Amino acid sequence: MRKFMFATAAAAALTLSAATPALAGKVLLKTPVAFGTHLPGLGSPIVRVAEELNKVSGGTIKMKVYEPGKLVAPFEILDSVATGKVNSGYATAGYWTGKMAAAPLFSAVPFGPEAGEYMAWLYYGNGMKLYQEMYDNGGYNVKVLPCAIIAPETSGWFSKPIEKPEDLQGLKMRFFGLGGKVMQKLGVSTSLLPGGEIFPALEKKAIDATEFSMPAIDKKLGFHKLVKYNYFPGWHQQATVFELLVNGDTWKKMDETQQAAVENVCKASMAHSFAEGEALQFEAMKENIEKNGVQIMRWNDTMLTTFKKTWDDVAAEEAANDAGFKKVYDDLSTFRAGYAIWKENAFLPRK
Repeated sequence: MRKFMFATAAAAALTLSAATPALAGKVLLKTPVAFGTHLPGLGSPIVRVAEELNKVSGGTIKMKVYEPGKLVAPFEILDSVATGKVNSGYATAGYWTGKMAAAPLFSAVPFGPEAGEYMAWLYYGNGMKLYQEMYDNGGYNVKVLPCAIIAPETSGWFSKPIEKPEDLQGLKMRFFGLGGKVMQKLGVSTSLLPGGEIFPALEKKAIDATEFSMPAIDKKLGFHKLVKYNYFPGWHQQATVFELLVNGDTWKKMDETQQAAVENVCKASMAHSFAEGEALQFEAMKENIEKNGVQIMRWNDTMLTTFKKTWDDVAAEEAANDAGFKKVYDDLSTFRAGYAIWKENAFLPRK
């Protein structure tokens, strides 16, 4: 009887073992970031992502966040993740413009989609397929996940009013992504500086003007102390996407539960970062006006028309020069053409 009971218990244990997945191995994601985590909506989302990943994974995924330049320089994050120097990183695809022409289309598009439309294309259009395909075709061993999104940025900080296209001629300006190519065509000498380098460059007159992000973020960097004309709307970035890059080998070693945890925490971060960004801007703008002597400016019709026409020229040139850019831009444009009937009829007109 004892032998029978032992054999039965052993068989049950084997059956239970076969039916129960093995516990997942623990993963530590060492994550250098391109933006200081003190910047709300820009760098702060990755801190929440790290906290939530630990919770939802039951402690099997931990993320250690490294401030810009502490482990990897911001513009080196993609190469470092792809080669395995680090196993993850947080940045924005627009920083890889020189590596892949289509990259900025997954970050911010001049006169492009607002946050809701952008996410619709990414998650329910062909956006995510094309996003991953871009990195694969570029030879980068990474898994890409959109992990934050913000609403429109300001259009820039200037030391004097800009009333006509000629006023831009000869300016030296920090500018991001495809909008920078528009500004170059209008006679602006542009450079893409990381956030922490912009204020010193303005102070030393290495640049005359800058754009960076939303009012609450720009205020943290102190631009209002040096330049007082803050222009809107942010035609160059109506929404901006930020990405979590995970080394491809690291991603494959995660089990399905862990992968789902990362994917869904990043999706939650998209909602959280968008809401946070929308909540913080009006107080920052009021403070700039009432306490910091900032003048809130709106581009006149002539300037907006000029920016739009120039962007159309830039987009056509980029599509003619790079098949990858053309494929992504054509797909996004097709999606937006379909979306237009909804956008034009569903939302209240803006005055």
